[in-house]
Amino acid sequence: MAARAMNPAQSLSDTTLRPYWLDDPGRPDPRPALVGDEHCDLLVVGGGYSGLWTALNAKERDPARDVVLIEAEETGWAASGRNGGFCAASLTHGVANGLARWPDELHRLEELGRRNLDGIEAAVRRHGIDCDFERTGEIDIATAPHQVAELREAAEEYASLGITGHEYLDREALRAEVDSPTFLAGLWNRDGVAMLHPAKLAWGLKRACLELGVRIYEHTPGSGLSSRGAGVAVRTPYGRVFARRAALGTNVYPSLVKRLRPYIAPVYDYVLVTEPLTQEQLAAVGWKRRQGLSDSANHFHYFRLTADRRILWGGYDIVYHYGGEVRAEYDHHPATYQRLAEHFFRCFPQLEGVRFSHAWGGAIDTCSRFSAFFGTAHGGRVAYALGYTGLGVGATRFGADVMLDLLAGERTERTELEMVRSKPLPFPPEPVRSVGIGITQWSMTRADENGGRRNLWLKAMDKVGLGFDS
Repeated sequence: MAARAMNPAQSLSDTTLRPYWLDDPGRPDPRPALVGDEHCDLLVVGGGYSGLWTALNAKERDPARDVVLIEAEETGWAASGRNGGFCAASLTHGVANGLARWPDELHRLEELGRRNLDGIEAAVRRHGIDCDFERTGEIDIATAPHQVAELREAAEEYASLGITGHEYLDREALRAEVDSPTFLAGLWNRDGVAMLHPAKLAWGLKRACLELGVRIYEHTPGSGLSSRGAGVAVRTPYGRVFARRAALGTNVYPSLVKRLRPYIAPVYDYVLVTEPLTQEQLAAVGWKRRQGLSDSANHFHYFRLTADRRILWGGYDIVYHYGGEVRAEYDHHPATYQRLAEHFFRCFPQLEGVRFSHAWGGAIDTCSRFSAFFGTAHGGRVAYALGYTGLGVGATRFGADVMLDLLAGERTERTELEMVRSKPLPFPPEPVRSVGIGITQWSMTRADENGGRRNLWLKAMDKVGLGFDS
């Protein structure tokens, strides 16, 4: 039976405004808040991927280490339970960004990224984490003629650099994988990206941490950090934590090390999820190998299949709020939901009539080089990793190991990287920050409309290494 005609507004008429992932019945019970004082060897601040991987890897390195983790809300409630579930091997936000910033380290960074993704897959198996992990790869898609040439050139460049696993697909080959009249060509990263259920990964990591003896306190925000003797102390609403060392995994939220705050611009990204597709609807699209997909525009979409045959469709708009605040009222943006729905049916007209069951948004910890940066504070007793710019599902495990190396004072393959030893440029203060981001967004839109040609503003940003992305 043909799907009945429906405009995008109708497709959103009964949408639930909350993350689809967090509706899963496997959501664990919350842990109690900290009341009184705690003492430990290692304090981890933040219960998202960054903090959970740090706590887990710390215990696996040294089971006798006493580890405490505090989380302001509940484990996985923020970015770790709201993202699209793309788990990429890339540590550099793609080969092109890595080549532009760290050309001499690119091969090592690519290898470390592959090993990191292998390590995530092994940890999921080892700890029995049921998170729908599928190593399907991801296809970058050209939807404009100039992007076809860019993808073909990228495939040739990767081959010349000895970077394997990327396959160029012409229009016919791409549409044999996933069928859309808007698809012109693709570049398939066959093994470098996995799809997973992001909230179930966070909850599984929480369970694994608890089983290894990590003490987790939820609804316990850290409100202040200070040196205390040979260690540090973190204030909480009803107590304090005294620790020999601390690792900060707060990412988009204001860092307890205040000098780091100018390096992060919180941007909001929004997502729709369809109702489950029927077998006939899925057959009309193809998508038998369940790859992750993203188009190649500056304002790009990312999309994938869930385990129960829904399509997750997100991206395009990048919303920054003056002052860089992170607020609950920013989690929804009706104009973006409408725009995303319109774009969805333009991409998949054969799915006209499908409704969207869920819509939500969340903040991304964007930095000017699009990939994480690292360092220490308080005389080496505190380590931090932040600025993942949308690729934290995979790269946070690598960042966790970097923080543990730095806290141990060890020289490792990771700590010797220029990527680890350098910092991005900070964003300027307001109002210059908002004006600059606005000009950059306008320029990116113009580039998409004008065959990819970058104007003088974008070229100047490229030259000084200052960028804006999600």
